[in-house]
Parts: sequence; structure tokens; C-alpha cells
Amino acid sequence: MRILHLSDTHVERTDAPNRHGVNATESLRLILAELRHQRGVDAVVVTGDIANDGAVEAYSAVKELVGEFARRLDAPVFYTTGNHDEREAFGKVLGSGHLTGDGGERGDVLVHESSGGERAAVSVVDGWRVVTLDSLVPGRIHGWIGEEQLDWLRGVLDVPAERGTLLAFHHPPVSLDISATQPVFGLRNPEALAAAIRGSDVRVILTGHYHLQLFGMLESVPVWVTPGIVNRIDLTTAPGTERAVRGASASLVELGGVAGPMFHTFHARDPRAHETVYELDEERTRALLEQYDASSPPIG
Repeated sequence: MRILHLSDTHVERTDAPNRHGVNATESLRLILAELRHQRGVDAVVVTGDIANDGAVEAYSAVKELVGEFARRLDAPVFYTTGNHDEREAFGKVLGSGHLTGDGGERGDVLVHESSGGERAAVSVVDGWRVVTLDSLVPGRIHGWIGEEQLDWLRGVLDVPAERGTLLAFHHPPVSLDISATQPVFGLRNPEALAAAIRGSDVRVILTGHYHLQLFGMLESVPVWVTPGIVNRIDLTTAPGTERAVRGASASLVELGGVAGPMFHTFHARDPRAHETVYELDEERTRALLEQYDASSPPIG
């Protein structure tokens, strides 16, 4: 199974530059144009932060652009929420997040909605089970997958899929200790997710959020973090600081076969690639962490 994995489009309600001077819609157009020669793609997965401010207009723009691309491939599209997303607007435009190449709801999709509003879904593509989870914590940057959602996931995984299962959600359950923000802004309960997938047929976990490529393992399952489309984070900065640079990226994920899973990253040929989008010194990075009260996990 070949998957094009996108994340962190951060599209605005209007086709205009954001506060950092980056036109997120144009970044999405650029990476999709670079990917136009890809063939044999079975699915497109978009792991959250679709809209920068949760606007319906932004979801509609992404659905149109990614949908037009997916139709040429005759491939379904799977969307998840991220911390910048708004569940009501997401659902209004993208429904369950499991869409056909033509933009309609997949006929086999099953949706779970928790009492807290988390929306997860599952459907099957060519024997592979695709499960999208909702790690959004409204008003926070970090992620959390609640116990109701995990109970539902355990029930889904009780019956193995024909070829295996892939999970897709926004907040990575892995991090690098050289990043000041990753450990506190990623998924805050990875141990609970690890327990839920233990002994199951989950073959890969696809995430975004960090705006850089990263590979790790959770309960012996490969975890892939695809870089962002609106910008990427440059970890060559001094400890305790953060810098974002221009450059849209995406990934190709191959499942199955003796060598799978395999991961490859594409970078758009942006004439302004690597230009600084923003840079936070140690004091501003520390203030950001304190602003979002990152040391206090939500009640799950």
C-alpha cells in the first residue's frame, strides 16, 4: 500500500499570507504540484492542523485542493484533527474525515464520537484498515487521546484486519530530547496508547505536528512524523530555542512487502526554501511553554 502523507497545512480563511508572511494555501499548491508525477498511490492521509484558525473556508479550500489531486489518482483521502483545528467546522466540511476521491463519505466508514467530542473513524482500503484518531485538546498545543476513544480502539483491534492496521492522528507519541518543545507539546499519554495497541495488528502510526521528519517506535510499532507543509522546524538552533524556515514537505509511506514499512520525504522546490519564518530565543521559547501550562496534563 502506497500512501502520500501530508500534515500541517495551516490554511487561513482567506488565500493570503499569514502573520509570518507565508501563504499557506500557496505552500499546499506547491507541494501538490511537485507530487503530480506520483503513481500507484492507494490513499492520501492528512494528519491535522488543516485550518490555522478552524475556519470553514480553510477546510473547504484544503478539501478542494487535496480532493482535486486525489481524484487524479483515484485515491481516498483521510483527514484527522490537530490542535489548530475546530471539531465542528472540521465535521461540517470533512465529515468523518474518511472521504472518497470524489470528496464524499466512504460507504464503509464507522465513526466513534466520545462524550467529550472526540471523533475517531475506521474504514478499509485494499485489506488495510485505516483508523483515524482525535488527539485534539481544545485551547492547548499538546495532545491527548481519551479513555473512551482508547476503549473503542481496543474493540476495533480485537478483530485483525486482512492485511493490517495503520493509525493516523496529529500529536506524535515520540520526541527528541534536543527539542525544547517536542516533549511537552506531543501526545501526553503515549503509554496509554501503547497499552491499547499491544499485541494488535497495527503496522504503522502516522502523525504530524512537529513540522519536521522523525522516526521512532511505540510498542514495537513504527511511528512516522511527516514534516509540515506551511513551514518546517530547523533543529540546528541553540538549545532551548526554536526556528521555523520556509519549505513545504510531504512523505511517501509504503506498507507491506518484505521491506515495509518504508518512508521517503519530498521537499518542494521553493525558491525561498530555508528562509527564516520565525525564530524564538531561549526566553521567548520558555515563555511559550509557560503560556500553555505545558506541565499540567488534561484530565483524561
